[in-house]
Amino acid sequence: MTNISPIVIKIGGAILTRTGALLKLAETLKTLKHEYPSLPVVLVHGGGVTVDEMLNQAGFVTEKQNGARITPQEHMPIITGALAGHVNKTVVSQFHQSGLNAVGISLFDGGMTRCELNPLNIGHVGVPEAQDSTLLKLLLASGFLPVISSIGCLDNGELVNLNADDAAVEVCKLLDGELLLLTDVNGVMDGNGQFLSSLTETDALQLISNGVISGGMTIKITAAFQAANQLRRTIAVASWESPEQILTLLSGQTIGTRIIPSQHG
Repeated sequence: MTNISPIVIKIGGAILTRTGALLKLAETLKTLKHEYPSLPVVLVHGGGVTVDEMLNQAGFVTEKQNGARITPQEHMPIITGALAGHVNKTVVSQFHQSGLNAVGISLFDGGMTRCELNPLNIGHVGVPEAQDSTLLKLLLASGFLPVISSIGCLDNGELVNLNADDAAVEVCKLLDGELLLLTDVNGVMDGNGQFLSSLTETDALQLISNGVISGGMTIKITAAFQAANQLRRTIAVASWESPEQILTLLSGQTIGTRIIPSQHG
C-alpha cells in the first residue's frame, strides 16, 4: 500500500464493544492525517453486534445462512436505525472527539451505488454496485473523512441491508482505492493456528474446504479476494485492536495477512 491511492478502512461492529477501541482508532487516524495530509481516507462500517442486540430487544430472532444475515422486511427499520443511525453516529461522534472532520453517510447517498436483491433469497439483503463517486470526492476534497454505513437502496426505493465487506469493495472501486479490512483477529490462520503473512486464492479455497476458514471469516475473505482481483491490488486483513499498525502499513511494511490477487498485469 502507498500514500498515493485513497485508503478505505472497513471495521465491523465488534469494535464498538471494546472500551476505548474506537477512540484508539480515531487517534490513529488523526496521526495518519497529520503525517499524510493529502491522503484521502474513508471508513466503512458494519454493526452486526448492535443489530443483533436491537433485534433481540424488539423480539425478533436473527438467522444466518453461511454467515450472511437473513433479513426479513420487518427487520429493516431496526437494522437501518442501528447501522445508519446509532452505529454511524457513534463512530462520527468519537471521531469528532479526536478532532477528525468526520461526516456520516450511507452507501447509496449521492447515488454512490445502486443495489439489487441478493439472489440467495435471504430477504432484504442487497448486492451493491459502484455508480457515482461525485459525493465522495467532494467530501474528500473538502477535507472531510466520510464514515459510510452499509445500508443500500433498491431502484424502487426500498432499503436493504448490505454486507459491509461488499460495501467497502464498492467504495474502493469508486475511488480506485486500497482496502484494509480491520477485524477482531490479527489476520488469517492456517490449520495449525498460525497467522499467515500472505494468502493466495487457491490456498484460501483449500482452507475453506478444510473448514479452517468458516462462517463470517469466509465472507470477509471472499470479499477481500473480490477486491484484490478486481482492483489488482493486495488487500490487508488485520486487527482493529492494534490500529497503529495502519501507519506501519503505509510505510510499506506488512501487517496482518496480505490477500494476493489472482490476476496480474
